[in-house]
Amino acid sequence: MNISKETMQHMYITMKRIREFELKTQELFAEGKIPGFVHLYLGEEAVSAGACEYLNDGDYITSTHRGHGHIIAKGGDMKYMMAELFGKATGYCKGKGGSMHIADRDKGILGANGIVGAGQDIALGAGFSINYKGTTQVCICFFGDGSTNQGTFHESLNMASIWNLPIVYVCENNNYAISMSQSRHQHIQNISDRGKAYGIPSIHIDGNNVIDVYEAITAAIDRARKGKGPTLVECKTYRWRGHFEGDPAIYKPKGEQETWLKKDPITQFKTYLENNHLFSEEQLHTWDAAICQEIEEAVRFADESPLSDIHTIVNDVYSDIIEEVHVR
Repeated sequence: MNISKETMQHMYITMKRIREFELKTQELFAEGKIPGFVHLYLGEEAVSAGACEYLNDGDYITSTHRGHGHIIAKGGDMKYMMAELFGKATGYCKGKGGSMHIADRDKGILGANGIVGAGQDIALGAGFSINYKGTTQVCICFFGDGSTNQGTFHESLNMASIWNLPIVYVCENNNYAISMSQSRHQHIQNISDRGKAYGIPSIHIDGNNVIDVYEAITAAIDRARKGKGPTLVECKTYRWRGHFEGDPAIYKPKGEQETWLKKDPITQFKTYLENNHLFSEEQLHTWDAAICQEIEEAVRFADESPLSDIHTIVNDVYSDIIEEVHVR
């Protein structure tokens, strides 16, 4: 596949935005400035950056509790994301959802989700709506390896296969379901094997190689837009941190972390761009500096934003939008 320089540039910038956003979140959480829980996406940047690059604003994604990278890759505004993490009124969910519940329907972001496997059935609904309306949209459903043991995974794949829905299932296999390694909770090496049982084209790829991710997901998206149904793509990657910030991750075998750190997806991609003379080190450094400035502006915005009024605490629990439904 011939990937344009513009696409390469955008994927690099997206990966760096995710990396710097998560590093800053890690720092702010340690300082006590972010309440609640955060589940960092460090080390997995290539998956969301490569997967979302070929999407349009009108396409959908469903996310997970580890969803910051998905939101940024789909075009989410880091100012509103950071404000949400701070619990501020200017956040995506007015400070009421926090890290695990960021959504932006205008960008097709149907929401991060704290319930393991819940996004799979939301994606099913999105895919059904696309077919019902007869549009060429697609939905990417992000989920982790642990959620493939949930009933929702099997229900969603089975119905998507039967109804030929335009869904790209992207499994971010980062080796761990909380603290349990995949080898302990599944008797298979490749989660992609499970898609074959439902008659869905299924592959596994290097999730730390953004080019591999982009090429695989692009093919799956094209297939979905042509009405050929769902695809399952397993991206093998690794989370650098514990399940959540504060988790010491003592369950990781000695040497495993160091091995995966050498496979840093951003370092690999940067080396590729430089070795192939696509962009100079100076140009990459310029983008890096601009991204760090974006992050600082997002933190400043969140810091200076007001908290939600206590009297609005029960607002938005139910939708106040009533739309007429036309049955064809």
